[in-house]
Amino acid sequence: ALTMAEEDDARIRILQSLRGKICEAKNLGPVSGPNRLKDLCTFCTISLDQEEVFRTKVFDKSITPFYGEDFFFEIPRPFQFLSFYVYAKGVFQRDLPVGKVSIRKDDLCKYSGKDDWFNLQPVDPNTEVQGKVHLEMRLNEVITDHGSTGQHLLVKIIECKELPLISGQNCDPYATVSLVGPARSDQKKTKVKKKTSNPYFEETFFFEVTRSSSYSRKSQFPVEEEDIEKLEIRVDLWNNENLAQDVFLGETRVPVKILQSDRAHKAWYLLQPKGTGSKSKSDDLGQLRLKLTYIEDTVLPSTCYTPLCNLLLKSPDVKPISASAAHILGDIFRERYEAVLPMVRLLLYHSRFVPFVSAVAALELDNTQEANTIFRGNSLATRCIDDMMKIVGKSYLAVTLKPVIDEICDSNKTCEIDPIKLKEGDNVEVNKENLQVYVQKVFSSITQSSSNCPPLMCDVFRSLRHLACKRFLGDPHVQYSAVSSFVFLRFFAVAVLSPHSLCYQHVLPHYPLCDPEIARTLTLISKTIQTLGSWGSLSKKVFICFQFLDEISSNVSKESCRQEDAVVLKEGEVQKRTQGKKNFSKRNFKKRWLRVTNRELSYHKRKGKEALCTISVKNIQAVEKLDESAFNRKNMFQVVLSEKPLYVQAGNCVEASEWLEILGQVSRCNEGRLTTYHSSNYTAGAWQCCKNQSGSAPGCKPCTITMLANLQLDIDCDREAERIFSLLSSNESKLQNMEDACASMAVYQGPQREQEEYSKFTIQEPKETFQTLKQLRNVMEELQRQHNSRNNITAQYGSLDNPIVGKTS
Repeated sequence: ALTMAEEDDARIRILQSLRGKICEAKNLGPVSGPNRLKDLCTFCTISLDQEEVFRTKVFDKSITPFYGEDFFFEIPRPFQFLSFYVYAKGVFQRDLPVGKVSIRKDDLCKYSGKDDWFNLQPVDPNTEVQGKVHLEMRLNEVITDHGSTGQHLLVKIIECKELPLISGQNCDPYATVSLVGPARSDQKKTKVKKKTSNPYFEETFFFEVTRSSSYSRKSQFPVEEEDIEKLEIRVDLWNNENLAQDVFLGETRVPVKILQSDRAHKAWYLLQPKGTGSKSKSDDLGQLRLKLTYIEDTVLPSTCYTPLCNLLLKSPDVKPISASAAHILGDIFRERYEAVLPMVRLLLYHSRFVPFVSAVAALELDNTQEANTIFRGNSLATRCIDDMMKIVGKSYLAVTLKPVIDEICDSNKTCEIDPIKLKEGDNVEVNKENLQVYVQKVFSSITQSSSNCPPLMCDVFRSLRHLACKRFLGDPHVQYSAVSSFVFLRFFAVAVLSPHSLCYQHVLPHYPLCDPEIARTLTLISKTIQTLGSWGSLSKKVFICFQFLDEISSNVSKESCRQEDAVVLKEGEVQKRTQGKKNFSKRNFKKRWLRVTNRELSYHKRKGKEALCTISVKNIQAVEKLDESAFNRKNMFQVVLSEKPLYVQAGNCVEASEWLEILGQVSRCNEGRLTTYHSSNYTAGAWQCCKNQSGSAPGCKPCTITMLANLQLDIDCDREAERIFSLLSSNESKLQNMEDACASMAVYQGPQREQEEYSKFTIQEPKETFQTLKQLRNVMEELQRQHNSRNNITAQYGSLDNPIVGKTS
């Protein structure tokens, strides 16, 4: 059993995420022959080391493609390089690499939050490496046959981890071990290990290091010290291709001089590129514009964040609201739109969002002079409500917009009405009619969707409507503009314009916006919807609009919206092993469409087909990773059921992590949930992980602790609190400036001074604000102490978790 301290440490999580956009490319170089790319379509991929985790749509023939694809994913494992590849789409052959951008993990912070152009580098197989090797080396003194003293080198290759897949399959790796110097190169080779990315070699090799006196040279010597300085151990990993040329997997080089006589040096080393790649000029291959935000958080146990969460959650009750911790956070990061998101998530999870946003909206309205400018700026209130709608309204968007946008993309009728942009043969009247039909369908879909509007959004809109009426008593329309400025302009119009954008990608993914005509059509529809939402159109449309706004912001209870309908949490293509088969051939793995809702897990022959099998989530006993050795496949997980487990292979590590997270959360509270599991399969009369021969034997490993989260809102409170702590810690100077401003304002009794530093903050009550800032600082100091106490126990350099970066050639 674990001690309390061990359980506490077990709950510490290192969480990585990557958010960004593959924007565009320019001056793409030829794949083969002059101007070859002018005739080819291109696309981009993202890889963690050598594992592809994201792919854009294919862009039509152009050497200056505009991809415009947003991406976001959690990074579930350690990695060395984040790489972006540009490929030319092959018709009758494999896709051809144009070039790549590779960024070492340690360098990601340099580019985080920035928009940069990167030169494409050549794609050279000798530089495409990943993984690590475990070595033991020793330098021994020996007596030679001639009675003189010499030195022998012992090199033991123990194992490797995380070698790349070759053509999507586990490789057949072997290693060569060489002792190289100015005038020598002795090489030895291990046995080939079949179908594994984590080979266990356990092979030892011996080399003669210093030459005995029998060696013929000008001066005979037992030991020549300068030779030791120049010698190095080189370990190369290869994939055995049998008939074809073997594939290089990586190398590491260790200077012999670091070894001390009769003392073993045992360590993990990261595999490195050969460094003998193509000498092509990167300028010849073109450039790729990327926007990246990489985040790494060390999330502590929940109890560590309780003081910070309590301080933020009491914000709605603080008078004035500008003196609250949540408002101060928004004020400090006024220019960083994404900084408010973790605070919004916390408030939503604990049902404190509506009172907080009502208070900040009231503060904004007090400073709004004209009714026609209500909620049109980028204020704390508008940012909070924007984030809330993106979190809460995902399913609402899918139900409302997806069918009609699918129809628009499929029919793809020309809607251009700008005379300057009309193509030859276009009829502007026909195009106008096409646009009117599309707009009518989208507008009708929106205005008939009130019954699906999430109750939380209705509560916020009702509060905004009440506050607006109170602020502008003489304006009968302001109650509607207060709501329409969000639901039309900031919610539906944005989703129509960019259905593939980051905020909505889980419900409206991968629309073919590479097609300029579709992108232009959606832009025109979005602009028209904004106009209709602002009532700049016919009175009939205005009446329908008012009726819709009434329905989503009235005092009528929206409990009917809380139907326990099945909500799709994740779906996608996987490889599923046929259940109940004893044979382990490849034919037993078949492509299936896996789908999980808050009610059931099902798999289908293809997307949209009837379910081949449906499993109630209440029957899931555990969801865990499966050892690679079970089926010689990476990224596998198992859904443990009372009868037979369901074995599934995801497309990559990101997908596997997402399936584990979602399925673990949805079955977290099941009555029959197991505490232990088997990490491998039962075959040949025994569990391969523990060798227990009983098929019903209890598991040999403890099940993963599933963190509490809100599935409907996709909120992990501990992580959001850690994000807030990280943001505040990296901006202590701004907090200090705000404290100084409060202190100065509280002491100075004369007229309010217009100082530049004061104008950056909203300080209504300096003493109250100062007290909150002091509490924030105390909470941060304690959290920092908690981090420091755990950071002191770092992985030893050369361990599996902190491998040595070996010398490169």
